[in-house]
Amino acid sequence: MCIAIQPFYWEIGDRSGVIVSGSVGSGAPTRATPMAIASASKWLYAAYAVQKVGGVAGLDPVQDVPFLNFTSGYTWATSLGPGICGRDDTVQECVDFNNSTLDPGNLGLFNYDSGHMEVHAASRRIGLGPFGNLPLADAVLGTTTGSSNPGSNTYTEPLLAGGVQSSAAAYAAFLTRMLSGSLAMRDVLIDDGRALGTASYKVATTGPGTFSPLAGATNAAGRTENWNYSLGHWVEDDPTYGDRALSSAGAFGFYPWIDRTVTYYGIVARLAPPGGQQYEGFQSAQCGRLIRQAFVQGEAVITQTVPTP
Repeated sequence: MCIAIQPFYWEIGDRSGVIVSGSVGSGAPTRATPMAIASASKWLYAAYAVQKVGGVAGLDPVQDVPFLNFTSGYTWATSLGPGICGRDDTVQECVDFNNSTLDPGNLGLFNYDSGHMEVHAASRRIGLGPFGNLPLADAVLGTTTGSSNPGSNTYTEPLLAGGVQSSAAAYAAFLTRMLSGSLAMRDVLIDDGRALGTASYKVATTGPGTFSPLAGATNAAGRTENWNYSLGHWVEDDPTYGDRALSSAGAFGFYPWIDRTVTYYGIVARLAPPGGQQYEGFQSAQCGRLIRQAFVQGEAVITQTVPTP
């Protein structure tokens, strides 16, 4: 599974920083290589929003939670394609261009769509509507990663759900801040360990009326996996293959995670070439889970192609 996604950089660490890392394959990126992280942007925005409203105690069950776990009913309605934002647009202009209005038929149902976060960010409650790329990076990335840098940690379009260009180093800073408790998102992650139906924020991602990008993705055993979703991140709790890690894989293959004990973080950093395979993020997750298993179980060699939770 890891040969299939080469070249890539990977690392595992804890709240203090990197423990082990490596670059694999010809032309592999390094820890500092900037790359588009696509949907890994979602975790960054969700963590910012939780911090903005004053932590989990401030999360509103109507004004916040549905927009962060993608059940708000606000999905893109533009005929030009989902999630198109001009490089020089503001967040509000992106909302307006994409005709982001409530679809009553999607209300309460999981739909993996950029509209939820864009509408939430533009709301009076969050106040990012007038922000373009640079002020957006200062606000969101400055809060979550501790810095913004136009070269390696910024927004290339004002799309909260997918517009970040980052690096393994910058994203690792975000993950360590969650592990250390510097970000209130840590309280969400701990709650995610509870079963669906008793956790505060997790929602089912399959069923009539839902849309999940994992619906057609198959693992090395040829099986689809049923993960749940929380605030801007997946909970990998498939009953057969899941190890309950928390993650936010991007379409180009950037895959960050935190393990189920909220002790260790990991990253598989790669940028799939244009026209690459479908489900690049899911394929990175297949490799990343085996790296995670080898680390947490102390295994020198992993011989299976699917994890043993």
